[in-house]
Amino acid sequence: MKTDTIGHFLQKVVNKNPSAEALVYKDLDLRLTYQDFNESCRHLAKGLFKIGMKRGDHLAIWATNSPEWVTTQFASATIGAVLVTVNTNYQENELRYLLTQSDTKTLFVMEEYRGTSYLDMLYKLIPELKTTQPGKLKSAAFPQLEHVVFLGKERKQGMWLYEDLVHLGNDIPDHVLNHQMNTLQPDDVINMQYTSGTTGFPKGVMLTHQNLIHNATNIAACMELSEEDRMCIPVPFFHCFGCVLGILACVSAGATMVPVVEFNPEKVLETVQEEACTALHGVPTMFIAELNLPTFSSYNLTSLRTGIMAGSTCPIEVMKGVIERMGATEITIAYGQTESSPVITQTRVNDSLHRRTDTVGRALPNVEVKIIDPYTKQEVPRGVQGELVTRGYHVMKGYYKQPEETARVLSEDGWLHTGDLAVMDEDGYCKITGRLKDMIIRGGENIYPREVEEYLYTHPDILDVQVVGVPDSKYGEAVSAWIRCKEGRELSKKRFKISVKDKLPVLKSRVI
Repeated sequence: MKTDTIGHFLQKVVNKNPSAEALVYKDLDLRLTYQDFNESCRHLAKGLFKIGMKRGDHLAIWATNSPEWVTTQFASATIGAVLVTVNTNYQENELRYLLTQSDTKTLFVMEEYRGTSYLDMLYKLIPELKTTQPGKLKSAAFPQLEHVVFLGKERKQGMWLYEDLVHLGNDIPDHVLNHQMNTLQPDDVINMQYTSGTTGFPKGVMLTHQNLIHNATNIAACMELSEEDRMCIPVPFFHCFGCVLGILACVSAGATMVPVVEFNPEKVLETVQEEACTALHGVPTMFIAELNLPTFSSYNLTSLRTGIMAGSTCPIEVMKGVIERMGATEITIAYGQTESSPVITQTRVNDSLHRRTDTVGRALPNVEVKIIDPYTKQEVPRGVQGELVTRGYHVMKGYYKQPEETARVLSEDGWLHTGDLAVMDEDGYCKITGRLKDMIIRGGENIYPREVEEYLYTHPDILDVQVVGVPDSKYGEAVSAWIRCKEGRELSKKRFKISVKDKLPVLKSRVI
């Protein structure tokens, strides 16, 4: 299986169809062809090269879905720098940990997010910024950090402007950048995303060119994406959902990326309508918010064809709403985790409604999946529940500087243990039934939150629900359902107990 590096991957698309629209931001009045987009990426790559970034150095980006984010993803990959994605919800302690653990050399940062000043946080963590010049940083707390780049228009003390980097490398010839790009290897780590899993400190998942390119290409194939498609991407770029299932999947097919800077249900539907988007991504709560807009029926969504719902349990009722009311008749379900770059299984556009509401699809091409007994580690027969494990090109290299944590989830023969419980049918389609560590044991009875949630989603008053286990003196654990009602609806404890009494007796033990 031949693999390019991401720089060559983009160049092939440019060579094939340079005038096709690559990146569109409706509200920012930005429209770039693939030729223009590639040139922007190369200009930034030269600037990064000029300030001393090289193969294997770490570049972190802390921002929403801005145009600079997309350009930085490809520019860093072109010179072989590892892109470290930073959750926009991070606070001071989380940022301190990430900058330290990741050995970040350059940090790209926006000004603020939802009332939290990123700059105030940085000046507090790195007081040396207030008295230094761009590129001269010597931080006691973060000795690896040399550069901070501000994603804005006004100059900030101690920081480069993004535009500075775009122009800094103007004197670097193309052949020098091409030589740098040609030294890279497909199995080089190129992306690092932090995931906490269920225990311990966040872990930096190391993903390679090969991981990301093959995963994105197969994801796009499952959606039957082509250069005719236009994808609305409201999911965050700092997660694989945005930067792989969104950005890289589009590029693999030569499709148009139409990102939304920050999720807003009205803005998403407006973007789909005005840009005639054929694909839309989202987690279930995003689709729930869109479907339940009072003005939903006023939007023209007839261009929609496909997309991906993923990120958490996909409720059957929500999936049906996306197909029937939004018109995305070829929408797919994808399942995976960051450690698998990220998709393991996916439905296909021609799968039946049952397949696309009751399963998370089957393995992507060249991906192995099996269900094993969590205790004996032996494969179980089809139809029997066990832990889903996977092996193939998509499996991460490991957790950065955490070999023991890596060994806990990666076997010597390459199998990644997901920690998810699943059942596989005779045709290879998988149904996720819960997490090994989420299983609720009530009086000796094994209860899986997913099964309870699926039933509650059918209730006419319920918009969203999460089921968890809580301590109980009699049964050891009880089932707790946290419910959000639809707008204008109310659900009293008494009425709720009556409605689930016969069909869902496990919930009688705990109604908060």
